[in-house]
Amino acid sequence: MSDKPLAGVRVLEAAAWTFVPAAGAVLAEWGAEVIKIEPREGGDPQRGLVTMGLIPGGTDGVNYMIEVPNRGKKSIGIDMTTEGGQEVVHELAKSCDVFLTSYLPNRRKRFRIDVDDIRAVNPDIVYVRGSGYGPQGPDANKAGYDGVSFWSRGGICDAFTRDLPEPVMQTPAFGDLIGGLTIAGGISAALYKRKATGETSIVDVSLLGLAAWTMSPGVTASMLYGGDPMPNFTHRELPNPLVGTYKTKDDRYITLMMLQGDKFYPEFMTVIGRTDLLTDNRFAEGHARFENRGELIDILDEEFAARSVDEWREILAPLSGAWSVLQKPSELRYDPAVVANGYIPEVNAMNGAPFVVPTNPVQFDEDHVRPTGAPEHGQHTEEILLEAGVAWEKIEQYKEQGAVL
Repeated sequence: MSDKPLAGVRVLEAAAWTFVPAAGAVLAEWGAEVIKIEPREGGDPQRGLVTMGLIPGGTDGVNYMIEVPNRGKKSIGIDMTTEGGQEVVHELAKSCDVFLTSYLPNRRKRFRIDVDDIRAVNPDIVYVRGSGYGPQGPDANKAGYDGVSFWSRGGICDAFTRDLPEPVMQTPAFGDLIGGLTIAGGISAALYKRKATGETSIVDVSLLGLAAWTMSPGVTASMLYGGDPMPNFTHRELPNPLVGTYKTKDDRYITLMMLQGDKFYPEFMTVIGRTDLLTDNRFAEGHARFENRGELIDILDEEFAARSVDEWREILAPLSGAWSVLQKPSELRYDPAVVANGYIPEVNAMNGAPFVVPTNPVQFDEDHVRPTGAPEHGQHTEEILLEAGVAWEKIEQYKEQGAVL
């Protein structure tokens, strides 16, 4: 018996792309058995990113945009437009604890996988929907992706762009992966409720709602004070010179985040070898530092520009205040804290090719997460159906009908 917290939980996932499937990947890493339903023809459309040119060559055949949100799952290919395919889904749902879907209401009805359809065969199942804009309102049946529902419509792009000449583009699956972890948390709470009370739940998470939550300070402040009241200081106007980003000799950046400026100012100046600034009347106490912050920032700019990022790593190492190198995604794998905590382990794809993938950030009992690769399209069709009690003759019949892969 596994000691993972969701061991024994079975999840039936009818979802595509990254947002909702990422939740399934998290649940699998927490110990659940996750059965991924893919369309019989072609599978999850994200598999097609390889042929669309969005995934570069030279990656040893690893379709990383499938691997990231689908590791640790089993795959079954089902044509849910057919009566036989719908029968298979209902048969599988009977023995599952969670039904997880990203399909919009009209397609759920068409495929007979809406709440009433699934609850008809399993009244106790936790039914989970991930959407762009929530289950209610004028856009409940409107397609959404994190680039539009989360990043653009949710106000996040505007917050990042500010005075730049054009909108900042988000990184791939940025909102999707945050949202997947959010869905997994909601599912876990619903499973706890069911165990504690015997009552099941319908769980909804939308990308727009996720964006509103993420933008809470700005949204709330705008309601209180009107407009866009969040401060947007230039580098030289920063109220606290120990909160900001400074450029190094080799064109890298160091971010300082010492919010308690009075507390850390003496230590910081000692560490960087500028104890003369402790007795300088312009900067000796907090009010003076604020009034003369531009001059102090000019001095710090010169200091940071005189040394490389690696030199600053060594100099700032003993500092008790918060600081960091502004790292590139390619550097994360080698970050000492990432290595020590096993946050980005090496995994083998189904074709055997090694690659690295960040795990979900939740650890239980300090046990490092050890993900496995994503399944091939329909890799577990027969295995899943046999485990569900479907006779081999019936499986062959479904195959002949085109209901399953």
